[in-house]
Amino acid sequence: MRRLTLRLPETLHQRLAQLAEGEGVSLNQYIVYALTRQAALAYGIQAVPDADVAQQQQAFQSLIKQLGQASLPEIKSVLATRETTDPEAELSADIVERLQERIRKGD
Repeated sequence: MRRLTLRLPETLHQRLAQLAEGEGVSLNQYIVYALTRQAALAYGIQAVPDADVAQQQQAFQSLIKQLGQASLPEIKSVLATRETTDPEAELSADIVERLQERIRKGD
């Protein structure tokens, strides 16, 4: 394990300490988690060539045509059996309600 000394603006230090406390972990653990997450995100994102995107879109459209149309009762049956989860903390109740309304309308 390596040691790293950082100079942080006071406001950033306070915010990180609050977030760590909210997660029930030490400030050090929270910073390691945050840096690990950011490094993983940066590592995993790669540009996809336009030709590959076009090929994937064409394959998707072909699959949709092969599957055909589902009836409204079939759709309702599948939706009734789906797993539900709690919304992410960043989503306010208003945003969740608007999304649910769009789903009900079929937008």
